[in-house]
Amino acid sequence: MDRLARRLGVRDAVVIGLGSMLGAGVFVVFAPAAAAAGGAGLLAALALAGFVAFCNATSSARLAARYPESGGTYVYGRERLGPFAGFLAGWGFVVGKTASCAAMALTVGAYLWPGQARLVAVGAVAAVTAVNLRGIGRTAAATKVLVVVVLAVLALVAVAGAAGGDFSLDRLGDLDAGGRGVLTAAGLLFFAFAGYARIATLGEEVRDPARTIPRAVPLALGVVLAVYLVLAVVAVGVLGADRLAASAAPLADVVTAAGLPGLAWLVRAGATVAVTGVLLSLLAGVGRTALAMARRHDLPGALAAVHPVHRVPHRAELAVAAVVVAIVLLGDVRDAIGFSSCTVLVYYAITNAAALTLGRNPGRRLPVRALAVLGLAGCLLLAVNLPPASVLAGAAVLAVGALWYALRPHRV
Repeated sequence: MDRLARRLGVRDAVVIGLGSMLGAGVFVVFAPAAAAAGGAGLLAALALAGFVAFCNATSSARLAARYPESGGTYVYGRERLGPFAGFLAGWGFVVGKTASCAAMALTVGAYLWPGQARLVAVGAVAAVTAVNLRGIGRTAAATKVLVVVVLAVLALVAVAGAAGGDFSLDRLGDLDAGGRGVLTAAGLLFFAFAGYARIATLGEEVRDPARTIPRAVPLALGVVLAVYLVLAVVAVGVLGADRLAASAAPLADVVTAAGLPGLAWLVRAGATVAVTGVLLSLLAGVGRTALAMARRHDLPGALAAVHPVHRVPHRAELAVAAVVVAIVLLGDVRDAIGFSSCTVLVYYAITNAAALTLGRNPGRRLPVRALAVLGLAGCLLLAVNLPPASVLAGAAVLAVGALWYALRPHRV
């Protein structure tokens, strides 16, 4: 079997994790989350989503160190819980995240050229696929540049919003959204954290995975949670919950409300860069999960090929890109968020269930088994509290996958 090359260290893995997360939460999810939970509820939901993500990250890191190969929870589920559990995780991840890729591409189009959003989105998919096909080293290098630019723009928004004179903590309000509103918002916001698993899905390309992955995953997640909390406080403090919920470009509106409308174009440019970074690493992760599934004939075996020079799953990445382009031409940005959150929460529920079979880690200070239990319960709780249409769509996708698993001609 062709193997991928191990080229990523801790810094590279953290950067890919940051590139996978920064963008979706700040530029896409804050508005619907604020609509569901209000100002104070948004912050509570963000903390809850971050905690569930931390539980999942701990389980993902333990499993990735034990099974350092492409595929993430698809592999862990197969090895620890059985082939069907692994298949269900992989299927949910590939389908849900392919929809997310389309949403990210359409967001790029909406920011760059609203009148030709779909055309720009197709160009964005083609561009990031070309970068990924050049090898994981090129992906990591490009992501570093994108992350630096995005962090600079987000810092500008935070400073401008907090110092612009229209910032007030009173706008956070009371926590009056109710438990269901907070849970719904947390499920939507989880969409913004799911990128840390990209480090695990790239496990076959990480140097010294037993050391690198457990360090890189919590580092990336911690940085992103801190950034999201700061920006959420600034956004609600400047706009208030109602204006934030109705905003199509919340951070651009923050600098405008702060008296600096001339910087709105810079924020829009930063949003484009951020979402392009998410798309870059997301396509790489989906391609590698498809590779792992094809190796075991859970997807067509032709997708298991690895390029002889660049050592990337070129057929899988091209196939994923083709499906993303098709969705871009036919789909809508907003429909993908809840649907993706549902399937990915099921994916991480299986991650935590698999981690529970590892037993105790006497040398670790963290209560890893308790975190796995909390992560499993948290994922299922957030999934069932998503908007009903998202839950139904996610359940339908998983049911179709189960039918394919039962009827496919070859099993390994």
